[in-house]
Order: sequence, then structure tokens, then C-alpha cells
Amino acid sequence: MKQTNEEGSWLDAVKWDADGLIPAIAQDVHTQRVLMVAWMNREALSLTAEEKRGIYWSRSRRKLWRKGEESGHVQVLHELRLDCDADVVVLMVEQLGGIACHTGRQSCFYRVFRDGQWHVIDPVLKDPNQIYEHKHE
Repeated sequence: MKQTNEEGSWLDAVKWDADGLIPAIAQDVHTQRVLMVAWMNREALSLTAEEKRGIYWSRSRRKLWRKGEESGHVQVLHELRLDCDADVVVLMVEQLGGIACHTGRQSCFYRVFRDGQWHVIDPVLKDPNQIYEHKHE
């Protein structure tokens, strides 16, 4: 894929789905661990590149959300990657506060399939009620 420098043309290289979205994988820049998967629209991807932080599109709330705006656990962008089919992005991030998942764990991928069932392998680092308490008044 050729490199482009024109304003917006890098966004045109992305293959958006029928809803104008692309899956976004947040991966820890230091450990390479997958932290979470979310969705981005064109504005979220553009703002992520501009602000150098994880900004996503909430399908349930139908609005942009800056990772950490409620929890304080911000994702600092180090690198943005587009896959070979141009339909998935990977954000190489530094996860401030160490918690990416709304369950209070480091990663949303805290269950492993073993012996025919799912086992929780990662501890809760902080009670989600404490993380989001100021938003539930």
C-alpha cells in the first residue's frame, strides 16, 4: 500500500464496515498483551492519531469516548497499525493506571479455555465500583 500524506487520505485507505466502523485492538506497547477490542469511526481514528491517545466509538451510547475519561486509565498511543486487508487497526498503547478493562482487570482477555471450560486467570486489580464511583451519583 502506498504512503499518502494528503489530509484525510490516510483515512480513505481504511475499509470501513457498513456502519462506518472498524475494529480496534489495543495492545500494550511494552508487554505486547492484547488489552481490549473496541470500535472506531472515522472521527475516533482521526482524533486518536491527532491526540495520541485511545479514542473509540461506543456503539451502545452512540458517541465518542476517550479511554480513561471516567476511570482515569488513559491509553497513550505509541503506534497505529493497519492490517493487510485494511479492515482492522491495532493501537500500540501505554495503559496508564494498568487497567484497561471495565471489570478492573489489566486486560479484557482474562479468561482462558482449559479442560472444556473458561477459567478466570487474571485478578481484579481495582473494584469497578471504586473506579467509576464518581460517575454514579
